[in-house]
Amino acid sequence: MKNRFDAVIVGAGSAGASAAIWLATAGWSVALIEKQVFPRRKVCGECVAASNFPLLEALGIGPEFLAQAGPELSQTAVMRGARSVVADLPSAPEAQHPWGRALAREVLDTLLLERARAVGVTVLQPWAVQKINGLAGSHQCTVRDTVSEKLIVLHAQMVILAHGSWEPLPADRAVQRLARSGSDLLAFKANFRGASLRAGLLPVLMFPGGYGGMVLGDHGLFTVACCIRADRLEALRRAAPGKPAGEVVQDMLVRECKGVCDALQEAVREGAWMASGPIAPGVRLRSDEVVFRIGNAAGEVHPIIGEGISMALQSAWLLCSRLAQARPSNPVPDAAAWQSEARSSYAAEWRRQFLPRMRLAATFAHLAMRPGTSAALLALLERWPSLLTRGATWAGKVNYATEIETTLWRKSYDNHRPYPCHAGEGFQTGPQPAHPGRPA
Repeated sequence: MKNRFDAVIVGAGSAGASAAIWLATAGWSVALIEKQVFPRRKVCGECVAASNFPLLEALGIGPEFLAQAGPELSQTAVMRGARSVVADLPSAPEAQHPWGRALAREVLDTLLLERARAVGVTVLQPWAVQKINGLAGSHQCTVRDTVSEKLIVLHAQMVILAHGSWEPLPADRAVQRLARSGSDLLAFKANFRGASLRAGLLPVLMFPGGYGGMVLGDHGLFTVACCIRADRLEALRRAAPGKPAGEVVQDMLVRECKGVCDALQEAVREGAWMASGPIAPGVRLRSDEVVFRIGNAAGEVHPIIGEGISMALQSAWLLCSRLAQARPSNPVPDAAAWQSEARSSYAAEWRRQFLPRMRLAATFAHLAMRPGTSAALLALLERWPSLLTRGATWAGKVNYATEIETTLWRKSYDNHRPYPCHAGEGFQTGPQPAHPGRPA
């Protein structure tokens, strides 16, 4: 088995698989490590904003996504108790497909992984990373086959972390387990058939101690997802001893939110409730690291605004657009200096793009979880529903400028595409032979 690569990417979700595709189509040799077997369900709201459609095209899965995704999401609602406010979602300007759509993660992630294989990415699945050693330009990644328990060491110039926040690397697990509190947010998700929700409506749910959402996705599959504080969940479970946590959450949502009650009146749940967490919104980029981070490994947003998949795809793009356009001034550049500069540039742009929507999501989430503030917020929205439309715009649903950038990306690797040398020798540039995975 080949064990030397230009880049090793840890995690084959939306961020990791996207980065693997973009780097491979730019001529890099890439290994993609994923410990789960696909297709796999995941706790996720499953909404993909229209701002990502140019990226899906650049990834080579645009037509497949559009063929399988649910109806266009042209309106949103905020639901609290028996009250609700409905408003239009903003449409992407001059776009063929102006509104977002929902697609199950088991479908989306599988599409991306298959595309990664098609463009030459080496996929190790199900394999798990045991440790990462070395410095920029010379990393050693010890990985384990989760079936045979075989260990191998991969050598790479660059390591990109794209694992989920709920699946930390072994070195981070002890730290993650240290602090637990009643304010922790636990995530739940279930799918239903036969639910009653108007196509194109994307509701946000507010209830004491949590928030959630509902969406009609692909093949008529209806998704309910929410986050709930650990102390609120514990109180609900004490009141229903012996009942599974997911069913306790469902009963609470039906009881406390008329919109959920109406939607699920004739519905049949498909499979069990899924749970994960606690979620940990915040920035995880670190200046003292020699690896790169994308997706939730770089930073996690409160899912109340449905931007998780957007941040996964867009952060992968922000990084790869910089890496693929590298222009070393010397024949053999200093790997540590070059990667440090790339990390700094990427981190600055990441914060510029994502910190505003993370702050907006955190504010919205904390207002939604408290009875007093959520009531005041709903009253405000009832008076000015257009604030919902503006909020969706501020959250990045339509304004991410990818079309110009993807055009520059294609021109870049058409003319001066970086191509990999042997590990430790850096990257050279210049006219390249045709690559079988390159988009037309």
